[in-house]
Amino acid sequence: MNTENIGRRRIVVGAHYGLRDWLSQRVTAVILASYSLVLITAAFFTAEPGYYGWAGLFAQTWMKVFSILGFLAFVFHAWVGVRDIWMDYVKPVGIRLILQVFTIVWLLGCSIWAIDVLWRV
Repeated sequence: MNTENIGRRRIVVGAHYGLRDWLSQRVTAVILASYSLVLITAAFFTAEPGYYGWAGLFAQTWMKVFSILGFLAFVFHAWVGVRDIWMDYVKPVGIRLILQVFTIVWLLGCSIWAIDVLWRV
């Protein structure tokens, strides 16, 4: 019995990012949600509301590290989402490449700036 001629062959194309992107979006979303809960909790229970209370909170090393982790999770979360938008809706390869490079440069610049700001506190 020859099964090669049954039905149409499906041509699978694309970058095959599906499961990895889905999982990375979920993991980064959990990190962002936990960071948001820490910030909300700190806002409610801070002894001194205002600049000095927040500066005191962000002066602690654990909060700096957690903030950097949260920001890097945000950057990766944004990269996966924006890259998928560029791949889905921008068909000319040259324009898509320019947009992706611009997105990478922008997100790297924001990351360096955020780390610089956090470590100055």
